[in-house]
Amino acid sequence: MRQIVAGAGKGKIGLRSVAPRGARHSVNRSDRMQLYKFAFAAMGSPCEIRLFAETAEQAQAVFDSGRQEVERLEQRYSRYRNDSLLSEINRAASQGGRIEVDEETAGLLNYADTCYRQSDGLFDITSGILRKAWRFDQGKLPERTLIESLLSRIGWDRVDWRKPELSFAPGMELDFGGIVKEYAADRVATLCQNQGIRHGFINLGGDIRIIGPQPDGAPWNIGIQHPRQTQNVAIGNVALHRGGLTSSGDYARCMVIDGKRYGHVLNPITGWPVQHLASVTVVSDYCVVAGSASTIAMLKEEAGPSWLNNLGLPHYWIDTQGNSGGSLKALVESISMS
Repeated sequence: MRQIVAGAGKGKIGLRSVAPRGARHSVNRSDRMQLYKFAFAAMGSPCEIRLFAETAEQAQAVFDSGRQEVERLEQRYSRYRNDSLLSEINRAASQGGRIEVDEETAGLLNYADTCYRQSDGLFDITSGILRKAWRFDQGKLPERTLIESLLSRIGWDRVDWRKPELSFAPGMELDFGGIVKEYAADRVATLCQNQGIRHGFINLGGDIRIIGPQPDGAPWNIGIQHPRQTQNVAIGNVALHRGGLTSSGDYARCMVIDGKRYGHVLNPITGWPVQHLASVTVVSDYCVVAGSASTIAMLKEEAGPSWLNNLGLPHYWIDTQGNSGGSLKALVESISMS
């Protein structure tokens, strides 16, 4: 079976814990169910849903509901759509105004608040505004004065969040980019399970959520993206029966200037890309927890590995010097050498 590479195409708490259109299928001999594979694009990423179903019609119906859920969340929380809820929030934020939000958005804000506190202010959903300085397609460093001006508009602690109301200082904005895709993977997995699907997985741009193992009980083999190789080369893989897996790294969107790599994981306190870790992979019961944990570890730089150890979730990291570690190190690297 082809290996699925986590992190390709990208980087609840306590943080501890006849084929249908567009589908391909293959027969699993240990069961009468068939494996259906659906590829689509959403949230700026290539996506795939694989699921075992008894009929093509069932598989199509489940996929359609899953894709609709991803599209619903993208419409609500995309910063690229003027008609999104996030854009409405940011229009109020830019004016230093206030706005009431619904229960789902309140849940995401509460999660973001927990991440902010558990990361000592490094996981900050007000820091997306730094993208105005860092244009990785231009191949040049931003002016320091521009970074400094943007830093004055960052700080979750400057937002007054009292459910259901958000109040902002002028010039601020929110960005759910570090949460929503992973949250969407969890939501789609739950929808699949609620419709009787027990075997399969969700892959949203490298953010993985397992619906359940293969029908014979075998795990899904999820590859770990090599941070310095192109074309989705895996450094090793992790076998998963359940839960979520994500990878964050400095390889998805980056530029190299004078031999130094500048990645898209930006420190909200300095305004500059992290430099110590090249890649972090985390496994958790929920994709959204794995995603925020891997990002926080990247942001913590040299302290990232010890923070992950204390967190207690299965993980694997590689630093920019090629050193590696984590509780999954022996498993990942033994498989990569076999």
